[in-house]
Amino acid sequence: MSEISVQKVTTDERALPQFTAAERMLERIRGRAFELARERGFAGDRALEDWLAAERECCGGAAELAENEREYELRIALPGFEAADVSLTATPRTLYVEARMRSERRDATRGDGGTVRWSELRSADVWRRFELPAEIAVEGIRATMRHGVLRITAGKLDRPAKPVAVATAA
Repeated sequence: MSEISVQKVTTDERALPQFTAAERMLERIRGRAFELARERGFAGDRALEDWLAAERECCGGAAELAENEREYELRIALPGFEAADVSLTATPRTLYVEARMRSERRDATRGDGGTVRWSELRSADVWRRFELPAEIAVEGIRATMRHGVLRITAGKLDRPAKPVAVATAA
């Protein structure tokens, strides 16, 4: 199991490169979702299906979010990636996962004198943004990679419930 370094952002700072990259990715998803809707003639109420299909095409990495009373656990399938290929940025409500794998493009001849006839080895990028249902303790996030699955554990923020005054009508 390999540890993943986590960039922890405790403020609402949006100047980091990850946030700009996230906005570009969301724009790609919006565009692809629109194309999917247009391809089917904008028929029916399938905007969410179009968005999710576009997200799968553009972002990759199937995921699962689970929780218990103390923490959230996010698991993301990243087959073929190593821990060094993955970066994670965490804010109090959002996790940004980026994985990049570069495949060397080889010439037609190999080192052993053989010839490459075709190759499906390509560079692969995964970009996912996860909005969490509640704030997390950013400083305590842990992330590990094992057998192509990234596991992120984030403790829920311990904040006492704020009392709310409710006016009653007579």
